[in-house]
Amino acid sequence: MQDFRTTMSRLTMRHLRIVLAITDGGSLVAAAHTLCMTQPAITKALQETEALLQIELFSRTNRGVVPTPAGQALAAHARLITAQIGHAAEEIHDLRDGMGGRIAVGTLLSASADLLPRAIAMLRRDRPKLVVTIVEGTNDRLLPDLRLGKLDMVVGRLPEYHELQGLHQEVLLTDVSCVIVRPGHPLVGRDPLRLADLAGWDWILPRLETTLRRHIDQAFRDEGVEPPPHAVESVSQLTNRSLVMDADYLGILPWQLAHREARAGHLVILPLLLRPTIGPVGISTRAECRLSSAAEMLIAAMRDFARQAEPSPLLAGITERATAAGPRRPGPDSVAMSGMPGGAARDREGWRRDYQMT
Repeated sequence: MQDFRTTMSRLTMRHLRIVLAITDGGSLVAAAHTLCMTQPAITKALQETEALLQIELFSRTNRGVVPTPAGQALAAHARLITAQIGHAAEEIHDLRDGMGGRIAVGTLLSASADLLPRAIAMLRRDRPKLVVTIVEGTNDRLLPDLRLGKLDMVVGRLPEYHELQGLHQEVLLTDVSCVIVRPGHPLVGRDPLRLADLAGWDWILPRLETTLRRHIDQAFRDEGVEPPPHAVESVSQLTNRSLVMDADYLGILPWQLAHREARAGHLVILPLLLRPTIGPVGISTRAECRLSSAAEMLIAAMRDFARQAEPSPLLAGITERATAAGPRRPGPDSVAMSGMPGGAARDREGWRRDYQMT
C-alpha cells in the first residue's frame, strides 16, 4: 500500500488534467483540442499515466475511448483536486486583496427568494469584488455537482438520507410548503377548507420523482383523498406564476417565498397545513472539505438572517419536544446536523419526531 501511495504521488496536475479532458471529451482528439495540445502528446501522457499506475484507464472503441472503473475513479478524484486547487488560488488572491473571492452556490426554491439573496447582498457590501455564481435546480441535480467540487454549497430544503453520503448538513430553519392561488380565486375565504375541496382543481406540482412531490401526495392520502392525477409538473417559476394568475391553477410554494408574494399582494396562501412537507431548510457542503473565507462569511450571514426569519403561522400548532439525541459524526452513511432548533444536533429521524401537532 505504501509503495502504491508513493507511485500516486508521482502523478502531476498535467496527468490529472489530461485524464479529465479525455473523460469529458470522450476521445483523444477532443482532449487535445481542449488542452491545446497535439494528439501524439495526449497519447504519450496517457501512456505515461497508465504505466505509472500499472492499470488501464481507458478502453479504446470505434467511437473513441471509455473510462474503465479505474479511470472513472481517478477522474472523480482529479476533478475534486483541480477544483480545490482553483479554490486555493482564489482564496490566496482574496486574502491578498481582501475585497473579493468567488463562491458557487446551488440553490433550491426554498432559499432562493429571501435567505440567500439577503445574505449575498450583505456580504457584497463588505466585499464588492466578490463573484457569486448561482445555480438553481433540485437536489438530484445539485448534489452531484457539489460532490464533484463544481459547487461550494447547496442551500435549500435538505435532502433525504440516501442522498447524504460524503455531505455535511446544517439546519437553518423549518419550512413548510403552502398552497397558493391568485387573489380573488373562488377558494379564497372559503371556510371550512379541506384538501378534499381542492382535489378537483387544476394543479401545478413538482416532478413525480422528487421528495417534495411524494410529501404532497402523502398529505392528500393522509386525508383519504387521492392526489391530483393530471397536474402540470413544472419548476419554471415564470410559467407557474402565469398559470396561477391567469388560469386559476393551484400551486405549491415554500413558506419563505409564498409569504413574500402574499405580503406584496400577488398571491394568497390557503389555510391548509401539508404536514408531510414540514422539513428543514439549510446548507449542504462536502464533508471534511475546507471552505474559503468568503464562503464561510456567506454561511454566517445566512445563519443571521435565518434567526430573523418569520415562521409560518401554519406551524403555530407545531411544538418541539426535548430529545436526548446527540451529535453524530459525518460518515459514509450519516450526516452531521448542526444548527437545529433548540441548539442541539440531531439526526433526521430525531428531528422529524420532535415536530408533532399539539
